[in-house]
Amino acid sequence: MTSRRDFRGADDLRAMQRLVQRLWTVDSNWHIGDLAWQRRTVPGVESTWRTSLWEDNGETVAWGWVELPGHLSLVTDVSRLELAADVIAWFEEVASAPELTCSVLETEVHLTAALESAGYRADVEAPFVTHHHRSLASVAVPSCPDGYLLRHVRPDEAERRSAGHRATWSDFGSTLSADTYQSVMNAWPYRHELDWVVEDHDGNFVSTSLAWLDEANKVGLIEPVGTDPAHRRRGLATAVNLAALTALRDAGATQAIVNPRGDPAYPVAAKLYQSIDFHPCPQTTTYKKNHT
Repeated sequence: MTSRRDFRGADDLRAMQRLVQRLWTVDSNWHIGDLAWQRRTVPGVESTWRTSLWEDNGETVAWGWVELPGHLSLVTDVSRLELAADVIAWFEEVASAPELTCSVLETEVHLTAALESAGYRADVEAPFVTHHHRSLASVAVPSCPDGYLLRHVRPDEAERRSAGHRATWSDFGSTLSADTYQSVMNAWPYRHELDWVVEDHDGNFVSTSLAWLDEANKVGLIEPVGTDPAHRRRGLATAVNLAALTALRDAGATQAIVNPRGDPAYPVAAKLYQSIDFHPCPQTTTYKKNHT
C-alpha cells in the first residue's frame, strides 16, 4: 500500500535522490545533482517549502516539492501512473496562490497527461529550460590565458569558493555564504575533484563550474556555472567547463548534461554550451491553473 508522509530531513533528501537515480533516462527532468544543489543553497526559505514523499513497502515511489505559495516540482515512478494525480491533488491542498504552476520536461508524458487531466494548461509565454546533452568519449583539452590558473577546489576552501560564486553570479545578486557552500560540500554526491575554478593572479576564483556525478547511470550534470563580469570574453567559461567535463569522464561518466534557459530572453548560456559540443534536447514546459 502506498502512503504519503512529510519530508523529515537529510535522509529523505537521499530518498528523493535515489528515486531520481533509479528512474533517470535522457528524457528525465531531474538529476541527483539538481536536488543536492537546489535544496542546499537557499537557507532560511525552508519554511516556505512543503515536501512530501510517497512510499510503498519502504521504497520511495514519488515525491512532490512545493515552493509556496504555488509552484510544484515532482517526480513519480513511471510505472505508477496514479501517483502523479495524487501528488497534484496534495499540491492543490497545500498551495495558497491564486495561480498554480508546475514545470515538467516535454518528454515526461505521464506528468503532462496528469496535469492536463487536472485542468492545467501549458503557458507558452513562460520562460523555459532546454536540456543539453553530450558524449564524453572525447573532450577538448582546456587551456587558460596567461595569468590564470585552472584547478579543482580543495576541501578547506568553502569560504573562497562561496566568494567566487558571489562574484560570478553578481549579475543576479548572489549572497551565497561560506556556511551555505560548506553545506553543499557536505551533500551527496559532491566531490571536490569535480568542482572546478579559474583562479586569477590575485587568488580570486573568477570562473567556476561544479559537476555532479551519478555513478549508477554514468551521467554528469554541470550546475552551476559562472564567470565574474570583469573577466568575461577571455575563454574562461569554456576552459572551466572543459576541465569539469574531463574530470567527469575520468571519474567514470560517459555523458554529461546541462540545463540552460532556452527562451530568447536568456540566450548566452546555451550558446556557450553548444560551442563545447552540447546538443539541445527536450525543453521544459510550465503548466498553470487558476486556484480558487
